[in-house]
Amino acid sequence: MGFTETYSLAEQQRFAQALETHGMGNDLLRLNQQGWARCVAHGDYGRWSKALDVLPDIPNAKIQLGDVLAVSVDGLDIDKAEIQTALQEFCPWRKGPFDILGVQVDTEWRSDLKWQRVLPHLTSLQGKKVLDIGCGSGYHMWRMLEQEAKLVLGIDPSSLFSFHFASIKRYQPQAPVFLIPTGIDEMPDNMAAFDTVFSMGILYHRKNPIEHLYKIKSLLRKGGEIVLETLVVDGDEQTCFIPQGRYAKMKNVWFLPSVAMLTLWLQRVGFKNIRCVDVNITSTEEQRATDWMYFESLANFLDPNDARKTIEGHAAPKRAVLIAQI
Repeated sequence: MGFTETYSLAEQQRFAQALETHGMGNDLLRLNQQGWARCVAHGDYGRWSKALDVLPDIPNAKIQLGDVLAVSVDGLDIDKAEIQTALQEFCPWRKGPFDILGVQVDTEWRSDLKWQRVLPHLTSLQGKKVLDIGCGSGYHMWRMLEQEAKLVLGIDPSSLFSFHFASIKRYQPQAPVFLIPTGIDEMPDNMAAFDTVFSMGILYHRKNPIEHLYKIKSLLRKGGEIVLETLVVDGDEQTCFIPQGRYAKMKNVWFLPSVAMLTLWLQRVGFKNIRCVDVNITSTEEQRATDWMYFESLANFLDPNDARKTIEGHAAPKRAVLIAQI
């Protein structure tokens, strides 16, 4: 049995123990098992698992939580070229950045920049149970743990992202942070289990954004907090842009509301104390192609003659962060 299989079984056992500790039932454990079964069935599973097996088993490795999430070890001679070759099997790397045993993983998104915009406005995560919807590699989950959350759960249906996460979690297996390879639609209804739910970069991909907000509300305990980051457009509470075709070359963008309309949506769903804490035009410093994500990125999605517009002629991507409670 290789490391990947051993890790998967051990991680499921750790997750089961965490669920029992926090009284969260067996539904999430079932989703995790189903998610890993889909990972195993993925056509690239053999390649990914072989690459994960190559990473060295270092019991005394340290994880430094910060803008660059770093895995390090003292006094050990490591073949960085071998590690880099293995990690490149997990391309594309979207969210980061990471430093894994001396290998700099320069991800497409400088996710640290988004976190710096969000963090000052959060209610304390200390001692909280947190859910990160669409967590990707898990970068932001580790930043949530840095804020002393007692349990961080991420969900993302991409099998590849589970391997991104595993390449870090293997070096701090007892950390109370877990990724389920599943989507928001599979989450149990009316859990009322989390103190804080993050939905960052998800809402505009949903065909029914109101339903998404209701789902998040059902996952929050009374008094819990939503942290919502999404694409927006300028305008009043009657303004919502629906692309006829692609938006910034993305074919799965459905609704881009104004901040005022988004506030109204949250109100209608039943959230209160709604506040917009940040509005930011996405820059090519924050999102760009790298050696670790070598496909097209933001620069290719913008009008080459006017960066204020997308390639289709729409307003360039602008993101807002709203925070609210139930």
